[in-house]
Amino acid sequence: MRFLIAAISIVAFLVSGNAALADKRVAFVVGNSAYKNVPQLPNPAIDSKTMARVLRNVGFDVVEGANLTRDAMTAKLLEFGKKSEGADVAVFFYAGHGIAVNGVNYLLPIDADLKSEIDVKLGAAINVDITLDQTMADAKVKLVFLDACRDNPFAAKIRSAKATRTVSVQTGLAEMKSGEGTLIAFATGPGQTALDGEAGTNSPFTRALVANIAQPGVEIQQAMTKVRAQVSDETSKGQLPWGHTNLTGNVYLNPVAASVAATTDPSNAPVSAATKQSSDIELEFWRSIKDTNKVEELNAYLTNYPNGTFKSIALSRIAALQDGPSNTTRNLSAGIDPATFTEEANQISEDQIGLDKGQRRDAQRRLTGLGFDVKVTGTFDDETRSVIKRWQAARGYPATAYLNKLQHKALLSEIVSTRAAPSEQADDEPARRHSSGGGGRRHYSSGGGAPTGGPGGLFGGMMGGLFGRR
Repeated sequence: MRFLIAAISIVAFLVSGNAALADKRVAFVVGNSAYKNVPQLPNPAIDSKTMARVLRNVGFDVVEGANLTRDAMTAKLLEFGKKSEGADVAVFFYAGHGIAVNGVNYLLPIDADLKSEIDVKLGAAINVDITLDQTMADAKVKLVFLDACRDNPFAAKIRSAKATRTVSVQTGLAEMKSGEGTLIAFATGPGQTALDGEAGTNSPFTRALVANIAQPGVEIQQAMTKVRAQVSDETSKGQLPWGHTNLTGNVYLNPVAASVAATTDPSNAPVSAATKQSSDIELEFWRSIKDTNKVEELNAYLTNYPNGTFKSIALSRIAALQDGPSNTTRNLSAGIDPATFTEEANQISEDQIGLDKGQRRDAQRRLTGLGFDVKVTGTFDDETRSVIKRWQAARGYPATAYLNKLQHKALLSEIVSTRAAPSEQADDEPARRHSSGGGGRRHYSSGGGAPTGGPGGLFGGMMGGLFGRR
């Protein structure tokens, strides 16, 4: 009987809605930074590399490119179009310059030199509507992410051209409607511009995508609601992602099996295909970075698998890389309470912990020991809030920059190097003595976000106006 209950539970999960793991997954991922005729962009090439890794680790066949000319970009699109025939899920991700002329959106290769409307329409730019229709029309589910709403230097040239004085050239991209089975997400609202991140990091939009779409068992539209909130918070409400969806069922980039009833005997329960593939994906991701010497790649694993099989090893490696090898580490406590990943923290919840100055110093030291450098002052100032938010995003917790009891307990349970927890300093000891060295510090714009890197879980319904049907 127990075996029967287990079997029924798992079969019900696999056939419910459209939640089952897709068999054929294809993605187009391109980032253009090195523009030849206008100033270069700091993030797109990094954004595309990060997103390609995210998608590969959840089973996508990725057609990837960076800093592509018109001809090279066309070749990649042709390859993507052939691979997406009959695909269960097709993803289109582009980061770089884009432009809207008379309500039509275009993506710009690095050799684009736009001086008038005719330059745009006769081949120097790539028409988004035509491209998506030609490359993704045969896919069952189509997910489009455009991190291309940057302030475009070509716009002024086109507006000033004598032959096109009456042309409408928007600052950002124009609104687009999605067809059946399609989700379209922009880094910001129609006609608005998105922010670049600092050089060497991801843009706020891509960083939020990486931090949220990779979470196991998270439906894409739920993930995009979190993306919207993270970008808005990180940019102090200066940027608000926008999108449109016409999906007809649930879509998961990283599905996990439904939990079996408590009465089920685990030794008799069969392993679902979704669970096995999710486990295989995690293992493949770990193998790809297990010998790395880069803290950000280890943090990428923790971002996507906050309770992963190799969590303790990754944390130990981060501590060793950040502070030097150490033989003295703390063991992790029992598994993290699942509520840690859903319960949001705020000022009230943090006050309820009752942290004194010494405990705040300890939290700051621990964050530094885990690779999230911050000055040890005993005060949770703006810098500390930014670091707390980055740590939360990296672990898959709600990124609010405040702690609650569950998150504080989780922080205390993480392995830290011996240098991360020195003896308590006197309250009047100058905080500058404990300033972190800039050695492994990672930079984020406007309050920080999730670290780069990591795999994915992608977007029914109207989500706070972000993905409402229109």
